[in-house]
Amino acid sequence: MYSNDTVIGPTGSHPKERSMDDFKWPSADMAEVPDWIYTSQLIYDREVDRVFHGRTWNFVALEAEIPDPGCYKRSYIGPTPVVVSRDKEGGVHVFENRCAHRGVEFCREPRGKAQEFVCPYHQWSYDLKGNLRGVPFKRGVKGEGGMPPDFRNEQHGLRRFNVTVLHGVVFASFSDDVEPIEDYLGAEILEDFNVVFKGKKLRIHGYYRNELPGNWKLYHENLKDPYHATLLHSYLVTFGLVVAGNRSAMIVDPTGRHGTIASAKGDDPAAINVDADSKGEMRSFHDGMKLHDEQMLRFVKEFDSPWSVAMQTIWPNLIVQRELNTLGIRHIVPNGPNSMIMLWILFGYEDDSDEMTRHRLRQGNLMGPSGFLGVEDNEAIKFLQEGVRRSPTARGLLKLGTGEGGATTLITESAIRGMYRQYRETMGL
Repeated sequence: MYSNDTVIGPTGSHPKERSMDDFKWPSADMAEVPDWIYTSQLIYDREVDRVFHGRTWNFVALEAEIPDPGCYKRSYIGPTPVVVSRDKEGGVHVFENRCAHRGVEFCREPRGKAQEFVCPYHQWSYDLKGNLRGVPFKRGVKGEGGMPPDFRNEQHGLRRFNVTVLHGVVFASFSDDVEPIEDYLGAEILEDFNVVFKGKKLRIHGYYRNELPGNWKLYHENLKDPYHATLLHSYLVTFGLVVAGNRSAMIVDPTGRHGTIASAKGDDPAAINVDADSKGEMRSFHDGMKLHDEQMLRFVKEFDSPWSVAMQTIWPNLIVQRELNTLGIRHIVPNGPNSMIMLWILFGYEDDSDEMTRHRLRQGNLMGPSGFLGVEDNEAIKFLQEGVRRSPTARGLLKLGTGEGGATTLITESAIRGMYRQYRETMGL
C-alpha cells in the first residue's frame, strides 16, 4: 500500500514520491477542487505551517473556563498542544504544552487549578506564565553533574504565543504580525459574534469530544454549504429551521475566510413554508412528522437579531453555534489529513433562569440527547473522505450558484469557493 503522497504509474512502474511542484489547482475560477487537499500529508504539513502556525488567530478557550487565578485548560493551536492559564494578576497566557527539557507534554488534565506546572518526567517546574522556575539538581550533587555554569532559567521557559481576548473568547497566534482580532474577523462576522458574546458573562454547561474520520477543512465546507442543509437534515427541513423559502443568508467576510449561515424560523411551527415543488426536491422532508416533545422546537427570542439559526465559521478552527436557544463552541483540532478531533463547549449565560438553562441543555447536542442532526454531518463528512481517499477520480465540483462570497439563497456553493480562493493563496498553490 502506498502513501497518500505517492503517484502510482502504469502497471509495473515504480511509484514516484510527490513534491509540492506536482500539486496544481485544476480550475482558475474555483469551480473545481482537487482531492489531494484532503488526503496529502505534504499538503497537511504545509497547512500546519502556513495556516495554523501562520498569520491567523486560533480559538483556544473561553474566559469562563479559566475564571480565577491559577485556573488552566489544555487546548490546541492546530495540532499543537498548548496550555491556557490565568496568572495571579488575572492575565491570560497561552504556552506550548511541551517541557523545555525533553519535550514531555507535561499538562495532562483537561482543566483545573494549580500554583505551578511540573513535568512528570524530570520535575522541571513552570509558573502560570510559562517561565521556568525549578530544575532539580541544577548544580549537581556534591559538585558533580548538573547544568553548565552559564545555564539560565529565563532562557529556557516554555514557548509562549501571542494572545488576544474578545468579549471573553481567547485567541492565540504563532505570529506576532497578525492583525487585530476585530480586523481579522471583519464587520460582517463581528455582527453575529457580538450578538452571542458582547456584554454577556458565560456559564459553561458541559463538553463533548469526538474524533471524526475526515479532513479538517470539510467541517468549514459543511457550514459554508447551505445547499446540503436543505437536503440532508430531516430535522431542519421538516420542522422549518432551515428551509429553502425561509428568510436566509450566507454571510461571508471580504477575505472569504469566515462565514455565517443564517436562517429565520417562522413564528408558527405548523406553517412551514415549503411549496410542493420544493418538497419534491427534498427527500429528507417528511410531511406530517411530529415530535413528542415540542420543547425541542421552542424558540425563545433573546437577541436583537433576525436569525433563529446562525452558525459561524471562524478560520481556521472555530465554529460558533447558535441554533434556536442552544449555544456552543466547536473547536476543530486537525489530526492528520484524514482525521479531526472536535471539542464541543456548551454554554449559557450567568443570568439565565433555571428554566432557560434546562431549555438550553434540552436542545444542546444539536439537537437533544441523541443529536437529531449533528450526527448526519459527521456521517456525510466520513463518506466524503472515504470517496476522495479511495477513488482515482481527482476532483470535485463547486459550480452551484455564482460568485465567491455571500448569498441570499441556500442553493449555492459561493462561500466554499471564496474560502478556497484565500486558502489557495495562503498555501501558495
